[in-house]
Amino acid sequence: MASLSIWEQESFYAPHDIIIVGAGLMGLWTAKELLERNASLRILILERNTTPLGASTRNAGFACFGSPTELMSDLETMGSKDMLEVVEMRYKGIEKIKQHFPDDLIGFEHCGGYECINKDSRYWPALDDRISQLNKLLKDITGQRSVFTYAGDQLQGLGLQNFDTLIENRTEAALHSGKLVQALTQLLLKKGVTILSGFAVKEWHRHPTYFEVIGEQQASVKGTQLIFCTNAFSNVLLDTAVVEPGRGQIILTSPIDHLPMIGTFHFDEGYYYWRHLGNRILLGGGRNADFSGENTTDFKGSDLIRNTLASFLSRHLAPSLQYTIEHAWSGIMGFTKDKRPFTGYVKEGAYLAIACNGMGVALTPVIAEKVAADILA
Repeated sequence: MASLSIWEQESFYAPHDIIIVGAGLMGLWTAKELLERNASLRILILERNTTPLGASTRNAGFACFGSPTELMSDLETMGSKDMLEVVEMRYKGIEKIKQHFPDDLIGFEHCGGYECINKDSRYWPALDDRISQLNKLLKDITGQRSVFTYAGDQLQGLGLQNFDTLIENRTEAALHSGKLVQALTQLLLKKGVTILSGFAVKEWHRHPTYFEVIGEQQASVKGTQLIFCTNAFSNVLLDTAVVEPGRGQIILTSPIDHLPMIGTFHFDEGYYYWRHLGNRILLGGGRNADFSGENTTDFKGSDLIRNTLASFLSRHLAPSLQYTIEHAWSGIMGFTKDKRPFTGYVKEGAYLAIACNGMGVALTPVIAEKVAADILA
């Protein structure tokens, strides 16, 4: 890399109070929360790509807090206390997004959410009792006596087939992930945050009074505090095994004439998820068909999962709806063993905020509050 000019040294590469690595939702919300607590902070965000390339702009665009069978599974693995704590964070995160940005700016659609359930589900026995239990547990969070209601009579009208019942959650929604990231980015730039895109971190060092971050092009930046919001890519940068990657693959159909399906949908404990996108269907998931193969940071995707998704769509979409698969992509999520986000100081005093376990859209606005409080404590 060519030597930096004095102008670059005293502007883009000037010392900052806080350096955030990662310009995805976690990094952006964290910067916003820090500035709300101290507007004079000099904040620098480093992003290795021209746009965030992880999960923030490569997800399905759901504003959701958990489908019924997913929450039933979490009850078993996490217990009710931890499950409810995470669900409350998700719910509050969605509310916070709605409060900060007008619907049209981020493509927010109050379309409602659904879960399709079949009789071979392990939760089919006593399903009524399980749904009733969830409604009671979630009442204090959502303010609704019955956030989950049966809606099986809507299946045919939505253009769905080969499902045994349908559960509706009218509080969930869809949004445009790219527009949300863009809105946050523009807001931060107006507040004076510096964002260096194309700055891939090669190494970093702790000095007595500051951190130094060196890029692959040998440019370096200095900051008093250092926060990593690098999710599934954190293990290499911090020599840690806190998070495991999980690739989420997505397919998108061609426009479908008279598409009746409006809303966000889940199936099989959240492993399949789909929604309308205009008059197209966006379908993602299927990771449980090949857990080991999808435990990767490779964005390439696999024929196995893409074919699994295509077969799922063919089986469950009404045959009168004609379409082709026009596009496919993947994003990389970060998972912890206990399904809870990870925040805290790690190696040499750097701070790590990662692992939304597939719920980054909803969780990051709230997790960022804790990060900012910890950093400024």
